[in-house]
Amino acid sequence: MRIALAQINPLVGDLAGNARRILRACQDAHRAGADLVVTPELALWGYPARDLLLNRSRVSAQSREMDWLSGELAALAPHLGVLVGLVEPASDQQQPRLFNAVALIRGGHWRVVGRKQLLPSYDVFDETRYFRAAEGPSVLDFPTEERTWRLGLTICEDLWVDGSLHEERLRGPDPIAALAEQDVDLLLNLSASPFGRHKTSKRQQLAGQAAQRLHCPVIYVNQVGGNDELVFDGASFVAVPAPEPSAPALQLPSCREAVQIWATDQQLERRTALITPSEQNELEPLFRALVLGVKDYARKCGFQQALLGLSGGIDSALVAVIACAALGGEQVQGLLMPSPWSSKGSIDDAQTLAERLGLRTQIAPIQSLMDGFATTLEPVLGGRPTDVTAENLQSRIRGTLLMAMANQQGQLLLSTGNKSELAVGYCTLYGDMNGGLAVIGDLYKSSVFALCAWLDSDASQACRRDLGLPSAGELVGRAIREKPPSAELRPDQKDSDSLPDYAVLDPLLRDMIEERCSREDLLARGHATGDVDRVQRLFQRAEFKRRQAPPLLKVSGQAFGTGWRLPIAAV
Repeated sequence: MRIALAQINPLVGDLAGNARRILRACQDAHRAGADLVVTPELALWGYPARDLLLNRSRVSAQSREMDWLSGELAALAPHLGVLVGLVEPASDQQQPRLFNAVALIRGGHWRVVGRKQLLPSYDVFDETRYFRAAEGPSVLDFPTEERTWRLGLTICEDLWVDGSLHEERLRGPDPIAALAEQDVDLLLNLSASPFGRHKTSKRQQLAGQAAQRLHCPVIYVNQVGGNDELVFDGASFVAVPAPEPSAPALQLPSCREAVQIWATDQQLERRTALITPSEQNELEPLFRALVLGVKDYARKCGFQQALLGLSGGIDSALVAVIACAALGGEQVQGLLMPSPWSSKGSIDDAQTLAERLGLRTQIAPIQSLMDGFATTLEPVLGGRPTDVTAENLQSRIRGTLLMAMANQQGQLLLSTGNKSELAVGYCTLYGDMNGGLAVIGDLYKSSVFALCAWLDSDASQACRRDLGLPSAGELVGRAIREKPPSAELRPDQKDSDSLPDYAVLDPLLRDMIEERCSREDLLARGHATGDVDRVQRLFQRAEFKRRQAPPLLKVSGQAFGTGWRLPIAAV
């Protein structure tokens, strides 16, 4: 049997458009001689559909689109089978009213053939809000000219059952163990698994273990594309039974759509070992995920152009590079807004960066606006604004100018703040936090430096070329990378005046955020008492800012997005 892995990029809620995407994938698969096409989890809806699933008229429209798709596929290839991720309404009126399901289209008809058993409700996932869990495993008998194949069907989380690899293993059945009793020939997993650090390797290890347990190959098909804060990297694959973790028998690309065929009679030669994840070999996947996130957020929200404030600092430099890779330099505009405290070096660095990237820039000095605010506020404050008030006014002036330009020109405003700043509140509401998307809001400052160093290295040249960026020479530039971080809101200001060095701050924040460490745990891990107390205080006080931040692209195990649910008024 020839199986097509259809790694598609759906638009959430666009049932008609997604049905056409599936049809195009099936046309490609048919030309390649496929017998069966496998699409991702909820491929007809796009994942996550969230409260669109509560719209009964939209759920009813699903049948119409599946009928249309069935008719088109019957005309194309009557014997071609297609597994489509969709929802299945329950037969009663109890809540929740849906199953996360799989349907088989073949011969002009469609029917539900599988349901998801394990429903994640941790981090960004909230499936128990919408779905019921299946009560048992799903097995499909799929006849071809040669024989009838016994296919085990699982959906995403159903594969994540090894507690040693998945710390958030859900309480519930083990779908792989249940399928071991069914003597299946193949295990299919329809997934919508977002990008994450070392996630590709973990998926392959889980699938490899399932292949060993079931003594059969595992076909893993993942969604690709950016949907709001989540970036789905695709990287679908086929795992075959092996005594040791080994590379997939077939590997689809990451961060782009693809349809590839795997034949069951393909020679299963000895596979090479899995690549051990490391910080260095995770930088290119991270960069590609951020580029895809910006590209799809803009496209799916109807934007063709983006705007950002260019300060000459490393954060705005990285966001500019990502935006140009996502949209093309001609579609990105940078606004320089120098104040009396902006160094000439920063202005020159920003303009040099823009020239390398081919993006347009304009300059709007803010001295007169600062004076105007100060003059207006002086009588009501009993004096001119000073200290943090004056600094925040500069940021809010810049934020207002950026929003005005974005509104007037129909651009997506990209916020340039990083995760370290957002964690401790080193950012200004209605100022530098303005924007429609926080591109690097889930990157610590140290990660920003690491990614920029990689971009300026020879190791990034192939990736830069592939994404349409200049491939020769520096991109961010040594001057920007080696400049001490500074908001430049007062004379000779440095981030280290207000915060611990990032080499100290970021590991502490990782332990607080990703690991949820208590004060005692942090001290036991070697963090200094003064740093712990100071940073915990700043962190708690900044929760109200995080609640009002623009959506950010999630690339870590714990981001300040929909999976972050701390109260504001709390101790």
